[in-house]
Amino acid sequence: MQLFFQENITPPLITLDPDESKHLTRVLRKKQGDLISLTNGQGKLFECVILEANPSKTTLKVMKTVEVPEEEFYIHLAIAPTKSPDRMEWMVEKITEIGFHELTLLETMNSERSFLKTDRLEKKIISACKQSLKYRIPTLNPISKLDSILESKKFEGYQKFIAYVDEHHDHHLFDIAKAKGKYLVLIGPEGDFDPSEIKKALSTGFEPVSLGKSRLRTETAGLAVVKMLQILNR
Repeated sequence: MQLFFQENITPPLITLDPDESKHLTRVLRKKQGDLISLTNGQGKLFECVILEANPSKTTLKVMKTVEVPEEEFYIHLAIAPTKSPDRMEWMVEKITEIGFHELTLLETMNSERSFLKTDRLEKKIISACKQSLKYRIPTLNPISKLDSILESKKFEGYQKFIAYVDEHHDHHLFDIAKAKGKYLVLIGPEGDFDPSEIKKALSTGFEPVSLGKSRLRTETAGLAVVKMLQILNR
């Protein structure tokens, strides 16, 4: 199955945007009468037939619409961007394939990067959703200061965790997190969170967690968090 993506779908007739039309006709060699699957990224799957295969604007007719139910849990990862944008793009691609729901980029005291263009990350997310057959596009938030996350009322009812390097605590995320919940997990930069940031997070209801015995790179830690919570809710 090959999945295509387009926003603002209004059945029964759909005109694909140029990028998807070109991929469909010139790369995949689809033609009139072929069946394809299309999503709007908001949980709807449209089974369509090609009426006109045109590289600039392919026309489709919706034959069937399926509403894909939301998952019973919600993973929000808040992470400091890496110095190398490539490493962050790699992480975003992989956690999308595994499955997460929301990503916030964090500005911390030890951040290696305080600005990161999100357009490339958005493209990586959409591409990974199509590859892994995801029908809901995760939310990508711009860089936010750590304090704004810690003080936000938005996360009431979430299980809130902060992962940092501390050889004295052995509270593993997988052991503490409860299934079928909403999760907010904070991951710091390569230099880790400043002690004052950790203290403030703990005072605002975040639980300290370990991701294992190894010291992980920032992007590896993000990947580990998403994978653990997916396994917990399998």
